[in-house]
Amino acid sequence: MPTYWQPIDRFRAFARAEPNRAAVIFPHGRNPEGLPDYRTITYRELDRWSDTIAERLTTSGVGTGTRTIVLVLPGPELYAVMFGLLKIGAVPVVIDPGMGVRKMLRCLRAVDAEAFIGIPQAHALRVLFRRSFRRVHTAVTVGRRWFWGGAALRDWGTTPTGVAPLRKPAADSDLLVIGFTTGSTGPAKAVEMTHGNLAAMIEQVHAARGHIEPDTSLITLPLVGILDLLLGARCVLPPLIPSQVGSTDPGDIVDAVERFGVRTMFASPAVLIPLLRRLEQQPTELKSLSSIYSGGAPVPDWCIAGLRAVLPEDARVYAGYGSTEALPMSTIESRELFDGLIERTHRGAGTCIGRPADRVRARIVAITEDPIPTWQRAEAIAGQLENSRGIGELVVAGPNVSTRYYWPKQANAQGKIVDGAVIWHRTGDLAWIDEQGRIWFCGRKSQRVLTPQGPMFTVQVEQIFNTVVGVARTALVGVGERGAQRPVLCVELRSVADATTVEAALRARAAESELTRMIADFLVHPKFPVDIRHNAKIGREQLSVWATQELGVKR
Repeated sequence: MPTYWQPIDRFRAFARAEPNRAAVIFPHGRNPEGLPDYRTITYRELDRWSDTIAERLTTSGVGTGTRTIVLVLPGPELYAVMFGLLKIGAVPVVIDPGMGVRKMLRCLRAVDAEAFIGIPQAHALRVLFRRSFRRVHTAVTVGRRWFWGGAALRDWGTTPTGVAPLRKPAADSDLLVIGFTTGSTGPAKAVEMTHGNLAAMIEQVHAARGHIEPDTSLITLPLVGILDLLLGARCVLPPLIPSQVGSTDPGDIVDAVERFGVRTMFASPAVLIPLLRRLEQQPTELKSLSSIYSGGAPVPDWCIAGLRAVLPEDARVYAGYGSTEALPMSTIESRELFDGLIERTHRGAGTCIGRPADRVRARIVAITEDPIPTWQRAEAIAGQLENSRGIGELVVAGPNVSTRYYWPKQANAQGKIVDGAVIWHRTGDLAWIDEQGRIWFCGRKSQRVLTPQGPMFTVQVEQIFNTVVGVARTALVGVGERGAQRPVLCVELRSVADATTVEAALRARAAESELTRMIADFLVHPKFPVDIRHNAKIGREQLSVWATQELGVKR
């Protein structure tokens, strides 16, 4: 019997109980005042539209287990397509086009997909590089179909013609979604998420909110919209470019919150920092907003403090931590951060990212580039943690944590640890866990600086400098051969800062801590490179190349 993702029943229940409830509120042009115009699709409309898509895809040979590339812009079409696929047990394959054509083609070729749903530009790519998509037998265009044949989504209509065939819930261990890491700090990998993984995410996101119904959510990450629709939310999509979320107009965010009474939102620091500046320059109460969740990269503590100052007193600001392989892993609310933890961060403790999420376990293993096939091996090398002051690689396990990579297969040996029936995921992030079970993030393993005196960890060091007046942010990079690297601090200045004055202050700060005294090189960079997904993670690999050139060091 064909299968489906059982949590979709929750969405159907909302569509039956409150058919006219707004599901997705999305931008459609701008009004004479320059503000976005919005349109709405209800739960009943989205349910029937996704039923129609499910019906037509089934007729075209897409069903349980069919790997289906989805390259659709955020909007009602994306949610209709995704829900249609989930209703028939197909396997959506999602990827960030912003990683570049060459990388994206390499990733998609490895998936060997059988169906392709995308905007016209995506189909043009499919036709130009048809050998990479040789197994695709079903093509659907979202938008105007050009010369490549296949179906156009708009020609299918929004009303199913018959009764959906009987389906049974898939097993929790069955593959549901293939998502790609961004490849911003290493080769992109195809992550397998099972039916059970994604179902667990719904409950964990709900638990992170204190089991308070989301009501109205502002969505800047499509996955959050899928989860919130299964919790009965009205999902508001502000105008944004998926690969350039940092360019989102904060005025549009303020307008959406006020206009629709947004209660909760998820955003990266690239969105929250401009929003804070807008609220400071043009004070607006935003009375409905009760919680903000930040993710994608560590949010600066001054931004968290600033948001608390401009939002309603009872509003909560959460710093979240997660990845493609596991979302969420941990969260921490601002009140706990400002109860002495920020001061520890500025003294070099790292950034506290809170306690593990509901039913997630976290441990620390010694830093190594080698595979750790079993937990027995992790225990055997635990003594090496003394060489890194107790800081090691964070590993996590839980119902929402992916236990397998679809591609490349060797990533499983490198990224997973077998512990009986439990699979631990190696995050590639360096951290330590305090006596209260809180995780302190110190930086990416691949970005640590290996000096003759020992390792230096990026986020741990940078937080010591980020409070210097005139500094927007800093990035620690290594120049030279690993093991004999020269630590260099790259600095992005605030617009009105004087470089000479800031450098003097940075040198004085460096002398105050054993963690930073060996830094002698401070380089001002005009604008740090960032990741494509959240526009927030610093591209330290690119900065290292730049610093090497600036200092005239041979690589």
